[in-house]
Amino acid sequence: MHKPFIRILYWLGFMALLTAIAMILWMVLSGGSQTTTSLKWLQFMQTIATFLLPSIIGAWLWSEDHRPFRWLRLTTTTHWSHYLLAVLIMLCAVPGINLLADLNSRVELPESLDFIEQIFKQQEEAAAALTERFLQADSVWGLLINIGLMALLPALSEEVSFRGTLQQILAQGKLKGQIHIAIWATAFIFSAIHMQFYGFIPRMLMGAMFGYIFVWTGTLWVPVLMHFANNGLAVVAYYLVGGSEESKNIADTFGAGDTWWIGVISIVITSLGLLIFYRRTHTR
Repeated sequence: MHKPFIRILYWLGFMALLTAIAMILWMVLSGGSQTTTSLKWLQFMQTIATFLLPSIIGAWLWSEDHRPFRWLRLTTTTHWSHYLLAVLIMLCAVPGINLLADLNSRVELPESLDFIEQIFKQQEEAAAALTERFLQADSVWGLLINIGLMALLPALSEEVSFRGTLQQILAQGKLKGQIHIAIWATAFIFSAIHMQFYGFIPRMLMGAMFGYIFVWTGTLWVPVLMHFANNGLAVVAYYLVGGSEESKNIADTFGAGDTWWIGVISIVITSLGLLIFYRRTHTR
């Protein structure tokens, strides 16, 4: 049961079982209602059942002293300046992410795969429509709920699942450069599971950034904070601009299109920030 492949099977099994239970429970309680409130409850239950609980259960089984939070690196910490620098890096990366997302969206599949491209576009449109429904808030209380549901909970759950669990399992091999393989394989899966082809590349690179920072600091709280900062910025920005199409376009394309040069500067600054972060953590 200590072999990485077996651990992954256990983890996926827990994930499938708990997700099914969450879906059944939601169906019983809501009757399959498609209202925004009902779908938010579904999102809440699925996030916990799919990402958070399976990892905690697995970590409890795999840790010798049955201390799952220690195994997940949630009981360790680092210098406060590392948290601050990590958030600044994440905020500086936003225009660069927009630029990469814009370039990613321009990728066209061969005509023979046109039907697949149409599926990708339909998934993107459906995901965008649902996200917009969730983001709508007409009060501060609604904003706080959205921050919890769409920023805090996903940041914690996904980092526990991907960096805390999957990356650590994959890093247990003995191949040369195993940690790099683990980081990039986890980042690839992290991006793929979102089922959004036109944002695949920037999401994978962001996942790799979280993975390296997790390794450099030894605590999962730093990538959790970066993930939260990225998601939280989007939630708050949507609330402040009021959801107007013009404002949303400005937010989503800042660093792309006519402002591509800002995206390039963002990527350069982010790269330098990561280099500084690496040197600071290794000096300490």
